[in-house]
Amino acid sequence: MRYRTLGTEPATRRQVSVLSLGAMLFGTATDEATSYAILDRYAEAGGTFVDTSDNYAFWVNGTRGGESESLIGRWRRSRGVGDEITVATKVGGRPLAPSTGFSRHIEGLSAEVIREAADRSRERLGVDRLDLYYAHVEDRSVPLEETVGAFGSLVEDGTVGLLGVSNHWAWRVERARNLAAAAGLPGYEVLQYQHSYVRQRTDMPTLRSPDGQIGVVGGDLLSYVRAEPDLALVAYSPLLGGGYVRDDKPLGPAFDHSGTPARLAALREVAKETGASPNQVVLAWLIGGEIPVIPLVGASSVAQLDESLAAVDLELSPEQRARLDAAHGV
Repeated sequence: MRYRTLGTEPATRRQVSVLSLGAMLFGTATDEATSYAILDRYAEAGGTFVDTSDNYAFWVNGTRGGESESLIGRWRRSRGVGDEITVATKVGGRPLAPSTGFSRHIEGLSAEVIREAADRSRERLGVDRLDLYYAHVEDRSVPLEETVGAFGSLVEDGTVGLLGVSNHWAWRVERARNLAAAAGLPGYEVLQYQHSYVRQRTDMPTLRSPDGQIGVVGGDLLSYVRAEPDLALVAYSPLLGGGYVRDDKPLGPAFDHSGTPARLAALREVAKETGASPNQVVLAWLIGGEIPVIPLVGASSVAQLDESLAAVDLELSPEQRARLDAAHGV
């Protein structure tokens, strides 16, 4: 396994594996025994960066979430896991009532919600301090100063270590970081967004945002991360739900542009040359890029996880990486 450091302050920074394990469906769609087996294998391979949220996975059984955090807490206690595993969780997207699908009625990012949700997450995970705490989704109903202040106070009182942000416009991230700096408070240091080798269109309106794909990496976010070396980028859904390798998992209209065929062709060429799967090439491309990215992978079996773990040791040649980077269509 390979590792990198998140954060700049000695008291809160963490060394994590370059491959993160997503636990979204652990304890719901993925049963307890299988979830434990995947977590055990990940830890055995040197993995140290597990990702969850307080609202996972409310849509499976019509709840408000918490099943994933609770399972990780049980696993930690049963295995005697301590500070060697960094667990990241999130706040802001928990539905206000049990739900089986997308809802506009979520808890949001008020100071009261952030404080109370952090306590609930710590209890479910069985930890005194949350290693990494993300603002899960934007909340325009709450002044940004209130959200920034609430997160900063959790770090100052030792309830939280690092702060992160997911599914926010880049300008909102920058504004929040500036507000934190001006107030002398800790700010966001880890960004979690959807990112992969084949790029989505970012201009397609969604239910959450009429302006386009708010949670998808675009040129503005990449430029921002490039200019701010203290920021780390975590990429969720890097394997596009099986879209690179499964004919029954089409990529969908968001990928219907001229760059997609060119990138898929380059990806298949490099996979054939290396003897690796397209999924492994994608993960290696992300990990070893000019802007290093930590892929966040899910797994419903140990075999799926093993395929992703093998990508950590896959070295793409400079020529192969250049060819992958240059493929963009017309």
